[in-house]
Amino acid sequence: MTELEVAGQVVELVRRLAGPDAQAEVTVTRHDLALTRFANSAIHQNVAESGRGVRLRMHVDGRTAAGSGSLVDPDGLRGLVERTLAAVRLCPPDPAWPGLTPPSPVRSNGVLDEATAHAEPDARADRVRAFVDAVGGLEAAGYCRTSYRSGAFANSAGHSAHGRAVEAAMDGIARAGGADGVARLCADRLADLDGAALGARAAAKARAATDPAELPPGRYAVVLEPAAVADLLQNLSWFGFNGKRYAERQSFVELGGAQFDPAVTLVDDPLHGSTLPCDVEGTARRPLTLVDAGTTRAVAHDRRSGAEVGTGSTGHGMPGAATFGPIPHNVRLLGARADDDPTGDAAAGGVASALVDPDTAALVAGVERGLLVSDFWYTRVLDPKSLVITGLTRNGVWLVEDGVVTRAVRDLRFTESYPRALGPGAVLGLGRRPVRQPDRIDGVWWQAPPLRLASWNFTGGASG
Repeated sequence: MTELEVAGQVVELVRRLAGPDAQAEVTVTRHDLALTRFANSAIHQNVAESGRGVRLRMHVDGRTAAGSGSLVDPDGLRGLVERTLAAVRLCPPDPAWPGLTPPSPVRSNGVLDEATAHAEPDARADRVRAFVDAVGGLEAAGYCRTSYRSGAFANSAGHSAHGRAVEAAMDGIARAGGADGVARLCADRLADLDGAALGARAAAKARAATDPAELPPGRYAVVLEPAAVADLLQNLSWFGFNGKRYAERQSFVELGGAQFDPAVTLVDDPLHGSTLPCDVEGTARRPLTLVDAGTTRAVAHDRRSGAEVGTGSTGHGMPGAATFGPIPHNVRLLGARADDDPTGDAAAGGVASALVDPDTAALVAGVERGLLVSDFWYTRVLDPKSLVITGLTRNGVWLVEDGVVTRAVRDLRFTESYPRALGPGAVLGLGRRPVRQPDRIDGVWWQAPPLRLASWNFTGGASG
């Protein structure tokens, strides 16, 4: 059976076993994930998995429960409905139940790349080989992955939808004398991943990061490369543009407030990349402008959180949202327009093109004294309301003086409020070319250009 046929069969089973007044919504997904991993400059693992899952949420007699399973034969589906019905009868009343998504159009997310959906291991291995060859003898490690998802939704209100999606991603590091350089990219087609270009970039960063100096803590102007900006977008999404946290007043968001620099426009745009066209409640996914030219405009909602604030769902229903809230997962920071920076690509400021691309070099050229940061990691929330984050740099930090990268710097710890760092007057420049960064979970990505900020609070060096 197709995913849509399975979903319809579960809805019919609910009617038979729980009665005609029972409300049910069903999501059926098939997921094919293939991963080619390499370490010590050689492939050491090629794995692939394929699975089908069924998720059922049921509302009966004012009570709500959810269940899931992987068996799509008649016995397996009947068992899922029976387990979920038994759970419903044990649950407390749910007066905030928002009801089911009514029948509504869900548009396709475009043409799917079949070559990526059915990619063979050799196709991923070719990109790994190109990456390893490009690092020029340095130690290399990372992965290349492809994924294919198909999904269908049906509910007892008569609404149904289905779609397919693919993704390709590569993440690799090169190591020189204990210094690491990184290069990452996520795309809709495996053909768009250039292993040689990624390897050359990672190797250049590794070589430039050797023999680092130690700087004292303090506030520094920074140029953040797309990998570091991705961490900002992820934390802003999880803890700020989360409708549940906003309703509970645990978010920094003030709708209608000029909370960000006018250069900042953030759009959650799931159909910009390859993701399924509806959420687990059947609501159509669509672009959602979170921040428009510095003004905060929206947060993400599922049906429950949207009903609580009277706005409705924005298409961000997801498993577990009742606990941790609906979260934007495909956020783009829009790049600068071509006429926003009169210096353009020519302002390389003496930065070696192998270390940074022209987009980043143009931002570095305007820094009198500051830091170029490749990546953040191990970031943790200290204060969710103001979104103060602490974390570390990694994979390369460099001192910039008079628009020129002068030397590598040892990793630093920072403690910074992400909204403050992007606040009015704080963004001094944006690159023009956003780069999509993969997440640990396929289907989740963050797209951003390099970013120049007036100040970033570094609170500790390598010695503490």
